[in-house]
Amino acid sequence: MPEEPDEPLALDDRERRFLRAAMLEWGGPAKPTDALAVALGFTKAATMSGETWALWERIESGEVLSSQDWRRVLAAAEAVFASDVFGSGLDWPTTSGMPDAESIAVLRGLQRKLPRCRGSTQFTVNDSGSVTLSDPERPQP
Repeated sequence: MPEEPDEPLALDDRERRFLRAAMLEWGGPAKPTDALAVALGFTKAATMSGETWALWERIESGEVLSSQDWRRVLAAAEAVFASDVFGSGLDWPTTSGMPDAESIAVLRGLQRKLPRCRGSTQFTVNDSGSVTLSDPERPQP
């Protein structure tokens, strides 16, 4: 299991803007079900908006998030950006103010930045914190 981070994850302005928009969307156009909220690591649909916003406030204040919290942030961002059923989907560019092309580029960067914060069969994390990809054909950052 990856070590818990001991310092805040450094995010650039675009990553911060994307994550802020993604966490806000759960209080707006996104419509999670209880099953989806729980699958994403949250308590239930009715409290997901508050839970995602609380995570954003912790990110914004520079607090260290656990691996579990980063998994919840990433999963919530992926779902709200991509899903037209549960998230913002096709409305994302309008509601977030970020074009799809920029958003997917930022999301892919976050997915590569966060491997130390989530488990995967796609890579291993060494004691030094470096990542070894299991599949050499997987795109590198």
